[in-house]
Amino acid sequence: MTDVLSRRALNRATLARQLLLRRHEMPLVDAVEHLVGLQAQTPQSWYQGLWSRLTGFQPERLAELLTDRQVVRIALMRSTIHLVTAADCVAIRPLVQPVIERSMGGNFGRNLVGLDRDEIAAAGKKHVDEQPRTFSELGRLLAEQWPGRDQASLAQAVRTWVPLVQVPPRGVWGKSGRALHTSADAWLGGTAASEVPPMTVDELVMRYLTAFGPATVMDAQTWSGLTRFTEVLDRLRPRLRTFRDESDRELFDLPDAPRPDPDTPAPVRFLYDYDNLLLSHADRSRVITDAYRWQQFPADGVMPQIVLVDGMTAGTWKINRSRASATLTIRPFTRLAQAAMVELAEEAERLFEFAAAGATTRDIQFRPYPSRG
Repeated sequence: MTDVLSRRALNRATLARQLLLRRHEMPLVDAVEHLVGLQAQTPQSWYQGLWSRLTGFQPERLAELLTDRQVVRIALMRSTIHLVTAADCVAIRPLVQPVIERSMGGNFGRNLVGLDRDEIAAAGKKHVDEQPRTFSELGRLLAEQWPGRDQASLAQAVRTWVPLVQVPPRGVWGKSGRALHTSADAWLGGTAASEVPPMTVDELVMRYLTAFGPATVMDAQTWSGLTRFTEVLDRLRPRLRTFRDESDRELFDLPDAPRPDPDTPAPVRFLYDYDNLLLSHADRSRVITDAYRWQQFPADGVMPQIVLVDGMTAGTWKINRSRASATLTIRPFTRLAQAAMVELAEEAERLFEFAAAGATTRDIQFRPYPSRG
C-alpha cells in the first residue's frame, strides 16, 4: 500500500529541500546548484533568498561570482530570469528552449511574420556580442536592417532564439546598472562551463525533485514550463519512490531525499519576492494558505515579500528606508500567536543587519490586513 503524505509532511519535506528548515553551511555555487537557481528578474532581491538559507551569507561574495562569470542571470524555467551556475546555464537552456519560444506568441510573433528566424538571430547575436546592449538599443539596430518592423518584437525575437545573459554591473550587490545583454556563448566562451553538455529531461526532473520534491507530474511541469512529464516519470519510476497526497494524487520522490517528521519545528522566514518556494508547484497548498489567497494579490503583478510562520504563508513584509532610519512593516494575514511575533521580531533584527546595515534607527511594526469580507 502506498504511503500517504499529509500537507504538513509535504511542507516540511519541501522546506528541507529548499534549505529553509535551518540555515546551512554550504558554498554559494553549491547552494545555487542545489536550488536549480533562484528566480531573479529583479536586480538584487534574490540575494536575500540565499541570506534566508545559508549561514554567514556574504552578498559581496555572490556578487564576485556574478562578475567572475561563475553564476549568470538568464531566462530559463517558465521563461523567467533565473540566477544559475554557469554550468547549469549551458546545460539547461537548450532543454527549456521550447518554453522560451512559446513566449514569442501573440503580438511579438505576429509582428515577425515573413522574416527569417536564422537571419534575425544571427544579426542580433552579432550586435550583442560586439558589446552588451539593452533591448531598446538592440531593437533600434535591428530595425535598420528590417525597417518598418516593430523594434520591441525584433529584440524579443533575439531574446527568444539566442540565449542572452544580463551582464554586470546589473545585479551586483550595492551597485546599479542598465539591463545590458550579451550572448551566453560570448560571456562564457572562455570558461570550463562552455563545454558542459546539454542536460537530459530525465536529469532535469531528478534535479527538480532534489530541490522541490515530493511532487506530482503537474508540479514538475509547472516549475519547468515543459510538458509530457508523465512519460518521463514513468520512465524514472524504478529509480524513485512514490506516495499519495491527501487528494490521492501520485507523488514522486528520490528514495533517500529528506522527508522530516511533520512535527519538525519550522523557523520563521522572510522570503524575497519571486521566491521559487511559492512558484514551483501546481498545487501550492503545501506552503500557501487560504488567508494568502484571500488577499487577491495581482496574478501578473509584482509579488509581495512573504513571511513564513510554521512553514506557511502568514503575511507580507517590507523595509522602508529614510536617510539613516529603516522601518520593517509586517502585515500578518491573521492574528499571530505572541510567540510567533517574538520570533519574527528576532529574525527581523537579523534581517536589518543584512538589508539595512547602515540604518542607525530601526523600527518593527505589525499592521494586519483588513478582515476578510
